[in-house]
Amino acid sequence: MNVEWRLFGAWHLGILGAIAVAAWLLTIGMRKWPRAVRWSVAVAMAAGESYWYYYRLSVEGFRFPEGLPLQLCDLIVWLTVFTLIALRQAIFEFTFFAGVSGAAMALMWPDLWAPLCSYPSIYFFSAHGLIVASMAALAWSGTLRPKPGCVWRSMLVLNVYAALVGLFNTWYHTNYMYLCEKPEGRSPLDWMGPWPWYIVSGELLALALFALLWLPFWAGLRFRRQPE
Repeated sequence: MNVEWRLFGAWHLGILGAIAVAAWLLTIGMRKWPRAVRWSVAVAMAAGESYWYYYRLSVEGFRFPEGLPLQLCDLIVWLTVFTLIALRQAIFEFTFFAGVSGAAMALMWPDLWAPLCSYPSIYFFSAHGLIVASMAALAWSGTLRPKPGCVWRSMLVLNVYAALVGLFNTWYHTNYMYLCEKPEGRSPLDWMGPWPWYIVSGELLALALFALLWLPFWAGLRFRRQPE
């Protein structure tokens, strides 16, 4: 099936809408059957990610250093699985902020290298979509909520991970997290200047997105603390 892919076209908007519906349904499910829904999504994500590794090994073979799961969303997928099972507050906060903002950017400006109806593209949208839907559902259902100071804690973890990946890039001449070069497809990085300035701009954008995600929870805390 040949589908014409266009950024923010009908198929793209339909996929984004389906992810929003999935987040709503997962929220309802986590309120009614919390453990069953969380574990089901976690198992599905772990199985999907494991099969993706198998697929790449079978098609591409083992490629070092280019083919390693060091992109931020590679890490976030497994942190999402862990959070759904263990409900650890510290892991949730970083996964929520980095996962929702990072995966949302990837979904809005996908760096696709295969046709839309091929397995690689289906995997791309399902993996990133489940990150956003799962983290949103955990927060919306009240299962876990960010706490004061979460933005700065999450930014610290993000920068530590980026620094480690940057060292790997420098040593092996790779481009994980696009720290050395912008992606070939369209992305917000196109508006942020050349290297290394787009990294600085990306840092500010991440902080702004984290703050925006924290804003509803901050407002809720302020409202509950108001005297009657």
